[in-house]
Amino acid sequence: MTEEQLATEFETHRPYLHAIAFRMLGSHADADDAGQEAWLRLARTGGGGIENLRGWLTTVTGRICLDALRRRSVRAEQPLELSVGTLPREAARAGRGDPEQQALLADSVGLALYVVMDALTPAERVSFVLHDMFEVPFDAIAAILDRSTAATKMLASRARGRIRLGTPTTAADAAAREVVDAFLAAAGRGDISGLLAVLAPEAELRARSPKGTIIVRGAEIATRARAGARLGVAHPALVDGAPGVLFTVHGRPVTVMAFTVTGGAITMIRTLTDPVRLAQVVPSWVA
Repeated sequence: MTEEQLATEFETHRPYLHAIAFRMLGSHADADDAGQEAWLRLARTGGGGIENLRGWLTTVTGRICLDALRRRSVRAEQPLELSVGTLPREAARAGRGDPEQQALLADSVGLALYVVMDALTPAERVSFVLHDMFEVPFDAIAAILDRSTAATKMLASRARGRIRLGTPTTAADAAAREVVDAFLAAAGRGDISGLLAVLAPEAELRARSPKGTIIVRGAEIATRARAGARLGVAHPALVDGAPGVLFTVHGRPVTVMAFTVTGGAITMIRTLTDPVRLAQVVPSWVA
């Protein structure tokens, strides 16, 4: 096979490889880099002796992404920087779909937020994405991770449990989630008293906008929360390991909120309202 023929064959698999890399790395740019590296490795082999090119490329791309995720861990990258913008009222109203569609979206969000949550180890992320999203057999994933098949199944299972709807892993996390849920429920009802009941007196809302940093404290948070309750469809999530919520409009992420809960009350809320940026870090269920 000539290099031109090999390149043509590779291009037929490029969208599939990009989808895998994007779900693992959460960035189109990083996914493009992973795809290019996969091509370079294929070109170096000349394609000779490869019986199943799609499987070979899946394995190579998985290893490239695994290495990239491990480098991120070594660099100890900073958590997602939270900022805030505005959402037109027309878009907010349009985001309220029928209950069936909201239920379907909630399930997909619960399974996709691992990039935003940053809650998985590189091995967990690779095993979960390849098996649950692309139906790659566990024995093939085990070869990528250099683990046994049984260990790889456990990684995927653990990842699945940590991701699905932001399920807390400890009693303290569960208690914090209950406080956040109470906050969201009160906001949805427009219940100022209910909001104040779960907000610490010194509670602070921190956000950043093009106009500068916004800091709101105390009772004013309740007023803003009631006004902002119609941002879109709300989905439980973990954000930087803390209980949070993702708001979507037309199935696309528009706002994410992270809560700090201390002593049974909310002491800090951080928000990011940036659909463009969120589209870069949430996997391609939003596309």
